[in-house]
Amino acid sequence: MTPALLIAALLFTAPADAAVGPRERVDPLTGHRIVRISGEAGSASLYFHQNSYTPDGRTMVISVPGGIAKVDVKSWTVSPLVTGERLQLLFTGRRTRSAYYSVPAADGIGSTIWAADIDSGKTRRIAALKSGTIGSINADETLLLGQWAERDPPLQPTGAERRDRDQNRMRFGQTDYAANGPDGKPLTYAEAKEVRLNERLEARIPMEIFTIDIRTGARRVVTASTDWLNHIQFSPTDPTLIMYCHEGPWHKVDRIWTIRTDGSEKTKIHIRTMNMEIAGHEFFAPDGKTIWYDLQTPRGEKFWLAGYELGTGKRKWYHLERNQWSVHFNQSPDRTLFSGDGGDSEMVAHAPDGKYLYLFHPQDIPDVAGIHAPGAENLISPGRLQPERLVDMRKHDYRLEPNMTFTPDGRWVVFRSNMEGENHIYAVELAKAAGK
Repeated sequence: MTPALLIAALLFTAPADAAVGPRERVDPLTGHRIVRISGEAGSASLYFHQNSYTPDGRTMVISVPGGIAKVDVKSWTVSPLVTGERLQLLFTGRRTRSAYYSVPAADGIGSTIWAADIDSGKTRRIAALKSGTIGSINADETLLLGQWAERDPPLQPTGAERRDRDQNRMRFGQTDYAANGPDGKPLTYAEAKEVRLNERLEARIPMEIFTIDIRTGARRVVTASTDWLNHIQFSPTDPTLIMYCHEGPWHKVDRIWTIRTDGSEKTKIHIRTMNMEIAGHEFFAPDGKTIWYDLQTPRGEKFWLAGYELGTGKRKWYHLERNQWSVHFNQSPDRTLFSGDGGDSEMVAHAPDGKYLYLFHPQDIPDVAGIHAPGAENLISPGRLQPERLVDMRKHDYRLEPNMTFTPDGRWVVFRSNMEGENHIYAVELAKAAGK
């Protein structure tokens, strides 16, 4: 073993922080087993729609203070993959056992995209970016998907951060939004964020969504706009289908869109039918056939997990209660279950008791006595989500979003949390512990 690898191994096998509890425990409230995956504070799993698992489902990649690590999904053993303080983990490939990451240029302008073979650790250069960021890779790993903005001002003006309530804010890695309302009084964290989002939207900064051909390095603009383009993601199964959003206050923008890599077939997925209706945090189903998203009619009052079937245009809406509303939802690999990461009382649902991780069991609402309305097959198909609590998150600060993902075998949900003080990565088993 080289000296560098020896040092990396020592870093990755350091003992768990003394401040946190045992590595494995059963949640006394829910009866589900929880395993703390990370051994180092400051570790992070990927965003909820970014793929972090290898095609065979055996390995997951995570960010750690020393770089990037790989995790054996059966044993939860963590081992080093790539070391470096400035690396940004992006995603894993859906065809090869590769982890993709970016390295910023020394002068701070542009970056280089690299891939690491998860088994050998060997790295290879994929592409160089003069500007912009990469957010996704297509299903056959031939195209990178990126976004570029003429300028990228911070949402929260420098020097305006609030630090009086929580000195640990920067540890959580979240912006502390601050703004005053029309009456001159300070707004809540959530409302102040809306003000800052609207300011960024109204700045009308020129933007592009683009692809990079991994084989040739060719850059191609997919769409350009002065709307705020964000949340870019490739379909997990269709190499030419892209989903993106118009970012900003959700009750103001038409958020969810799809487009082909050649710029054709630009389609708005959800059409608002009432004032203050919102839709967002969209994601593809594992088979790529449906787009799911958080829908509220109106905002903060009626809550749905809504689905749009790409091939047919059919719609499915699952209702859930205020306390079960979640920052992000996700769907199990076999598409029979959903997860939700809950939320605190300051968020859009203002849930008085919503700080839990949930497993949702979807249930259809059938026609009464089998009697169908004329044209029922063309109407929205309703249902409800039956909730099951997985993890008690009442000690979690929701300025760090849990970002739940199902493991490929469907047995666990992985999430990140600061419920023990520092940021760590955890897994909760969907089956209850014996005797619970």
